[in-house]
Amino acid sequence: MFRTALRNVLAHKARLLMTVLAVMLGVAFVSGTLVFTNTISDAYQNSAAKGFDQVDVAVVPKYQDSEGDKVGKLPDLTQAMLDKAAEVPGAASATGVVSGFTAVADKHGKLAGGNWQSAGGNYWGTKDARYPLTSGHAPHGANEVLLDAKTAQRAGYKVGDTVRLSVDGPVLTPTVAGIFTTDDGNVTAGGSLALFDTPTAQKLFGKHGTYDEIDVKAKPGTGQAALKDALDAALPAHQVKTTTGQQLADDQARTIADSMSSMKQGLLVFAGIALFVGTFIIANTFTMLVAQRTKELALMRAVGASRRQVTRSVLIEAFVVGAVAGVAGLAAGIGIGAGLRALVGSFGASMPDGPLVISPGTVVAALAVGILITMLAAWLPGRRAAKIPPVAAMNSVHATATTKSLVLRNTIGALFTAAGAAVIVAATSMDASSGEAPMGLGAVLLIIGVFVLTPLLSRPLIAAVAPLLRAFGVSGKLARQNSVRNPRRTAATASALMIGLTLITGMTVMAGSLQSSIDKMAASAIRADYVVSMANGSPLSPDVARKIAATDGVSASSPLRNAETRIDGKTEFVTGVDGASIAKLTDLKVDRGSFTIGGDRVVVDKDRAKEYGWKTGSHFTAHFEDGKAQTLTVAGIYDGNQMIRGIMLDNKVLTPHLTKPTDMQVMVKTANGASTATKDRLTSALGANPAIKIQDKKDISDDIAQMFTMMLNMVYGLLGMAVIVAVLGVINTLAMSVFERSQEIGMLRAIGLDRRSVKRMVRLESLVISLFGGVLGIGLGVFFGWAAGELLGTKMPTYELVLPWGRLVLFLALAGVVGILAALWPARRAAKLNMLTAIKAE
Repeated sequence: MFRTALRNVLAHKARLLMTVLAVMLGVAFVSGTLVFTNTISDAYQNSAAKGFDQVDVAVVPKYQDSEGDKVGKLPDLTQAMLDKAAEVPGAASATGVVSGFTAVADKHGKLAGGNWQSAGGNYWGTKDARYPLTSGHAPHGANEVLLDAKTAQRAGYKVGDTVRLSVDGPVLTPTVAGIFTTDDGNVTAGGSLALFDTPTAQKLFGKHGTYDEIDVKAKPGTGQAALKDALDAALPAHQVKTTTGQQLADDQARTIADSMSSMKQGLLVFAGIALFVGTFIIANTFTMLVAQRTKELALMRAVGASRRQVTRSVLIEAFVVGAVAGVAGLAAGIGIGAGLRALVGSFGASMPDGPLVISPGTVVAALAVGILITMLAAWLPGRRAAKIPPVAAMNSVHATATTKSLVLRNTIGALFTAAGAAVIVAATSMDASSGEAPMGLGAVLLIIGVFVLTPLLSRPLIAAVAPLLRAFGVSGKLARQNSVRNPRRTAATASALMIGLTLITGMTVMAGSLQSSIDKMAASAIRADYVVSMANGSPLSPDVARKIAATDGVSASSPLRNAETRIDGKTEFVTGVDGASIAKLTDLKVDRGSFTIGGDRVVVDKDRAKEYGWKTGSHFTAHFEDGKAQTLTVAGIYDGNQMIRGIMLDNKVLTPHLTKPTDMQVMVKTANGASTATKDRLTSALGANPAIKIQDKKDISDDIAQMFTMMLNMVYGLLGMAVIVAVLGVINTLAMSVFERSQEIGMLRAIGLDRRSVKRMVRLESLVISLFGGVLGIGLGVFFGWAAGELLGTKMPTYELVLPWGRLVLFLALAGVVGILAALWPARRAAKLNMLTAIKAE
């Protein structure tokens, strides 16, 4: 049986090629994902380990939890703690670390490095072992700074140049005192690092003689654990916690692995979709191969082969095909992994140096996926073939499915479809958090149900296009009959395309609806012409709001200042605003009372009012970070949204309680409205700072649109592979169909059907099957998009379903193009058949 199976594989090389390609694509995506993520993870972990070479024990502040009326806070690491750490037994030295966001502009005024990777810190003393200098000298005073070598090279700076940078808003122009190298993973990934002397860094980052961290280096012969114990004994345990350098490296490695895990899981989901689509092709191929060898298998049964041996012979074929596809997919995946790494570099984000990582787990996963998927998909056709009695098989009486089997299939499909639709509809009435799991279950049930029902659905849907096919004469009539001749095969072929289009359509509907809802939210909540914020979301210095208020043409402005408070024993974040101006800058619907902020009067959103049982005129006490409390009065209750919500009070009340006031953003209203000239004035007033964003409503919407567009393009690209696999399925089905109908095509040619008509017949059959899959996919995608939107609508009052009709028509047209392209080779093959040879074929 083993030799027989091998001969069958070698005898049907061309027929199995599409199956090998389909499996190979899925395996390549799986192995490429594993190679890429393992390579990045390994490079960053090695870089992180090097970054902790100068740290044997790190001392950081221990967060003081909120309790009662006391607001939680981080204690300061003082100079006294640093001195005490340096004096403990076994300590060679102690370094005070200060860090924060620092944006560096290149010589063209653009931000050098990624927004969230733009960091700053302190250079310790005159020679800091963490940052070896390649040129220049240590920084001294507020007018000198050091730049990392990669940023200096990218931005075109050298020692002695003046550089423009920003810590929290205002532009600074120090001189580049030196260039240094670092193993910092953020820098190697394309970020930037600027270093000041310690007093300057403390002032810029608001530390005022304190530190973010104290790094202690051990004397030779002193272990990290022993040094940690000594520091624990010397420093106040309720204010600090200590961690060994080895533990820091291990934690960093775990963090990197976790971040890579999210990316890996996301990519593997799309690989799984491609493999899932590929199973239709594999099952289709083996069903047709087994059907073509029915008499051969029956003869084997007649001469003594058991059912188990027949099934085993089919599984051996599948094993060989899967092994070949697995090896080819692994080789392709290694290339994909290397290509993705190079692609990341071409986008301007470099990575730490390191080898391409091909782990044994990747090799095993690639081969296992290729072999198991193929064997599982081939098992049912093999089992079905083995159950056919030899005599019946020789007479081909098994060819038509029994009425009983069709009724059972349709009943199961209807039950799954109804259950899935019911669960999804029920989930739409739940809140977003509790409805996710039921909706996911309903989606799986519905897709399975529609797939099982696809043979039943194929007849009425394909019959609906019959009038259009009549225009093509005999070719159109034959194409329609051929497409419904074997409903199960048509269903399996169309389902492969249906899965991809369902996901693409669903994502498109959701993204378009969300974009429209956010646009509506911004338009309804904001009257301000501009919103000013840091590019990476860091807090702004209060100087920014003062400069904006003093700019010509600004009629009203308000900083939005967040702070943590304790109210009724709960932690609550409040937002400080300019009470006199905020009503001119927002357009929030007031449910009760008035939108009046000033003195002890505040406004709250409906959710907070409901949570605390407040009404207009209610009084409550807020406890602030400085330990003081103030009684506030609810002047109004408004409808909050995702952009503006919570408790708003006057900055004149909030600011005196804050140790370091900072603003998340500043709202600006101008006399002449949003215009290029107005924006230029604001930009100039803020020193043309590349770290600050000045956005009008359109800019905010464009930012959101860009995010959705990028997400959709990624999804389209990843799901494109599933569509390619579906194309291979259509080609495979048509090629097998042409082979099966060789005698029939020969007879048609003999009675006058010319080659052009034969080609047209095959193309129309492919077009009909593809459009059938496209209609099902788009229909399911719209339904899923609607359901997911209803779930999101519980958290977004402005959400409404928006159907992108243009894209839906485009997707359907693309399904038709897929059908036409997939038919090129099978149609050409059918037209080239020798009619006499075809008529004699069995």
